[in-house]
Amino acid sequence: MAYVRPKKRLGQHFLKDLRIAENIVLALLDAPHNHNVLEIGPGTGVLSEFMVDNDRIDRLVMVDLDKESIDFLEKKYKDKEVEILFADFLKQDLETLFAGQNFSIIGNFPYNISSQIFFKVLDNRDKVDEVVCMLQKEVAERIASQEGNKDYGILSVLLQAYYDIEYLFTVPPEVFLPPPKVHSGVIKLTRNGVTDLGCDEKLFKRVVKAGFQMRRKTLRNALKTLNLPESVTEQEVFNKRAEQLSVDAFIQLTNMIHSHV
Repeated sequence: MAYVRPKKRLGQHFLKDLRIAENIVLALLDAPHNHNVLEIGPGTGVLSEFMVDNDRIDRLVMVDLDKESIDFLEKKYKDKEVEILFADFLKQDLETLFAGQNFSIIGNFPYNISSQIFFKVLDNRDKVDEVVCMLQKEVAERIASQEGNKDYGILSVLLQAYYDIEYLFTVPPEVFLPPPKVHSGVIKLTRNGVTDLGCDEKLFKRVVKAGFQMRRKTLRNALKTLNLPESVTEQEVFNKRAEQLSVDAFIQLTNMIHSHV
């Protein structure tokens, strides 16, 4: 750990518990696909340690914005078949990076960009088979939450439309350097069989986002910006709040209003 200084501006909190690191990697290797793996923010390589030279992985690519981490990893794995990129994951062309092949993602995600990472995953959902990651516990719980729960929100619906999501375990602050002020949670996303939602997907996103932006209000009020006719908004579903609707219910709602926007 002495070789890389955790940087607050990058949201770095280095995991130092190898048992937890191994469990995170095992959760990924439990999936059937792991021929290509992209690790986001490898830091000092605590997860990488369990993936380098692993016969389940054909290609391991690590991407990090911290030059100090990159230099450390290049020395640590100088004789290993790994690819270490000094780059911003959010700006990477993932299609080109893996030459059109499918891949899995793993990482201890920086808390401050975790939502942006998931939106990029959604943009590449037909190539990303699995994601196993650690992030702020509240965000992890929100993503895995089901309808009717106060934690259920925009990312819950958008991700669950395309991925089966499991909350795996909670990680305490003291196993990090430096310790964060919150607990962390590890979740696993596995691509489901959905290739077509059966609705206008851009409108689906718009409806979901609008519904949760005013989550305390009924959908009748939350979706006023869509200027829907009364013949539509008098339907029973508009008496509900966004958090009460499942993914399928949001799809049905999207189809209901499609011809009116």
